[in-house]
Amino acid sequence: MAKVGVLGAGAWGTAVGSLLAEKGHDVVLWSHDESTAQNILTEHQNSRYLPGVLLPEGLGAVCDAREAATEKDYLILAVPSLYLLDSVRQILTVPNIMEGETFIGVLTKGFVTVRKGTRLIIETLEDYLPGFYKNNLVYISGPSHAEEVVRKKLTGLISASANPKNSIRFRELLTCNWLKIFSSLDVVGVQVSAAIKNVVAIAFGILDAFKEMSEGFGDNTESLLLAGGLNEIQTLGLTLGSTHPETFTSIAGVGDLDVTCRSQYGRNRRFGRSIVLDNILSPYSGIDHLVDSIHAIGYLPEGVVAARAVREIISKHALKLPVVNGVYRILNREAEPFDEMGNILRTP
Repeated sequence: MAKVGVLGAGAWGTAVGSLLAEKGHDVVLWSHDESTAQNILTEHQNSRYLPGVLLPEGLGAVCDAREAATEKDYLILAVPSLYLLDSVRQILTVPNIMEGETFIGVLTKGFVTVRKGTRLIIETLEDYLPGFYKNNLVYISGPSHAEEVVRKKLTGLISASANPKNSIRFRELLTCNWLKIFSSLDVVGVQVSAAIKNVVAIAFGILDAFKEMSEGFGDNTESLLLAGGLNEIQTLGLTLGSTHPETFTSIAGVGDLDVTCRSQYGRNRRFGRSIVLDNILSPYSGIDHLVDSIHAIGYLPEGVVAARAVREIISKHALKLPVVNGVYRILNREAEPFDEMGNILRTP
């Protein structure tokens, strides 16, 4: 039995914590919200993020990140990208982290913007964590809506690390009857796939809403958008140093993109639909205003944050990514959704 800490008690962190507790591990979740922690401890539910799901009685919860990380064999980071570094700073002086004794896996999707600019999550964490963690962190991603994993729907994930032994460690930790894990060395490709698919899913949601309203859009159009989005994920991934082109045709790439765009649980798809159907962008002057007020949405569409962050990388490398750029222009109130979707879909 392993001692496992999970930083982040949102839907995905809770689902992974629940899975590990059911496997018999000693698991504690960290929540920044005291009411969520109490809900998990006393009612064995996370009513805010996974309503209607009964969690294992052995699943612990605390409001102190240091407590969640102390004396753990494994630590899993499941905090949204906007808040990831603030959370990690709280655990840097935990003795087992300082000595590199705890294996760390990362579930967070997106990019991190620091003084050095916009960067991938793993390379940023390597700058913050003790040197022991260089090339030893594990990035875990794939088509995995928490609502299905916690209900034991068969799911596959990628465990990617420059250290294959650590990749295998997390594969063995997480594997169960309803969760299948594949190892990978392509840490960059898996991260880029996880981040950019959320941006594409916003575009898909916009298109999905227009499909209901216009005879000019159909199933063929959706496939056109998905293929274009996958090409952009691959272009950006290879530019940033992806080592295995097959990553983009695996569950980390096309698999995660497909489920994020099409699933009823997809928050980014939902947000894209709301842009058209609910005029959700009307209170915001642009993307900076939107990100600063993202809590007002009631849920976190990570694609919004990623669309803003990745613009710097696109500009630096002079990349032509019409889907990602188009979503940014819509979110920044530079273009109307209908007109911009037409531009995206007609760009050769």
